[in-house]
Amino acid sequence: MATVCFIASAPAQAVGPTSWFTAWAQSQQGLAASKLNNQSIRMVAHLSQGGSAVRIRLQNTFGKQPLIIDRATVGRSGKDATLVDTARPITFAGGRSVTIPPGGELWSDETGLDTRPQDDVAVSMYVAGTVVPGQHAFAARDNYLTPPGTGDHTAESSGSAYTQTVVSTYLVSAVDVHNPALQGTVVGFGSSVVDGVGSTNCGPGCTELGANRRWLDDLGRRISAELPPGEQLAVANAGISATTSSGECPSIPQEAAGLDALARLDRDVLALHGVTGVIYYYGTNDLAAGCTAAQILDSYHKVFQRLRDAGIAVHVTPITPRPSYTDRQNLDRHTVGTFVKRWNNCAGTCDDVIDFDQVLKDPLKPNSIYPPYDNGDGAHANIAGQQALADYVCLPALRPGSKGQSCVPL
Repeated sequence: MATVCFIASAPAQAVGPTSWFTAWAQSQQGLAASKLNNQSIRMVAHLSQGGSAVRIRLQNTFGKQPLIIDRATVGRSGKDATLVDTARPITFAGGRSVTIPPGGELWSDETGLDTRPQDDVAVSMYVAGTVVPGQHAFAARDNYLTPPGTGDHTAESSGSAYTQTVVSTYLVSAVDVHNPALQGTVVGFGSSVVDGVGSTNCGPGCTELGANRRWLDDLGRRISAELPPGEQLAVANAGISATTSSGECPSIPQEAAGLDALARLDRDVLALHGVTGVIYYYGTNDLAAGCTAAQILDSYHKVFQRLRDAGIAVHVTPITPRPSYTDRQNLDRHTVGTFVKRWNNCAGTCDDVIDFDQVLKDPLKPNSIYPPYDNGDGAHANIAGQQALADYVCLPALRPGSKGQSCVPL
C-alpha cells in the first residue's frame, strides 16, 4: 500500500503552457457527522468543461487519523447513483490504494475519460476501515453511500448498492480535466453567496437538488455557449458558507473559524490548476460578524496582492445587501463598495468590478434584495437571482490578459 505524504499547496504562478485545468471544486470545510466503515461512497461532480482525461483531488485536511482509500474509480454519471459507462480505475502514483495522513492531500494520476462541458462524473471510493471523512457541507445535490459493512462496490456501473444519500460531498474537493484548448480556470471565492445557498429554490414549496443552478454553474454554461472555441474557460467554486474575508471579525461562527479568505487562499484557490482569474465575492458575513470597513479592506488588500503576485486577475463584487444590517453596517458596506468601485479597479488593486450589488438590490429599498430574486431570507438569491448574477458578468473581461476590458457584443 502506497503512503502519500502531505503535499503542501505551493503558491501559484502565472499560467504558462498547460493542459490541465480545474473544472469543478468544492472546498473542504470540516469533518462529517458520521463515520465511514467498510463501505463505498459515490460523489458526483458537475464539470464546467470537458476533456480527454481527469485527475481527482482528495483531502484529509481536517482528519484526525490516516485516511486509507482502498479502491477508487471514476465514470460519467447518469441518473441517481448509476454510471452511463464503465467505471475507470483511479491510481495514485501507480497504485490502486493510498494512505493520506492527517492534514494531507493528493491529486490522483490521470485517468482517461472523455467528458464534455456540463457532464457529471462520479468518483467512487471504498474505505475498508473506519474513518471520519472530511466534507463540503452543501453539495446542493444527493451523493451516495452503500450501507456500512457492505464492502467494495466502486467498479459497479449500477447504483443499486448505493442505497443511502447525503447532501454533502465527502473527500473529493476538485476535478481537473485534460484539455489543451482551454485558456484558464476562473474561481469563485467567497461565502454562502458563492457556495450556492438559494440555488435549489425554484419557488414556494419547490426545491431542486442536483439541478446545478448556482450562479457559477450558470456562468459556466454561458461561457460554453457564448465564448469562441479558442477562448473557452473552466469555472470552479471555492465558496464556503458562513466564512469571512477577514479573520479579525469578533463574532465569526465557530464552524467558520480559521476559514477566512487569507487562511484558505493557498489550499482552496492557488492549489487548483490553470487558474487565471478569481471572482471575489466576500464581505456580507464580515459585517454580520462585527468587522469594520477598515478590517474588511485590510483583508481585501492582502488577498488581492497575493493573487496578483501569482499572475491571477482579481474581479471583485461589492458587498450585496441584507435588510438585517444596522445603519453602522450599511455605512461600512458603503465604504467598502466605494473602494471597490473606485476607477472600476478597486483603486488600482484589482482588475475590474462585477457589480452584483446593482443586480440584487431592490431599486425602491436598496439595502434589501429585489423581491423576485430573494431566496426568502433577505441574504441570498433564488434560482432566478442566480441566473441574473451570471447574466450580468462580462465574459470578455474574464479572458486572460483582458485587464478588465469593456464588454462588447461577442
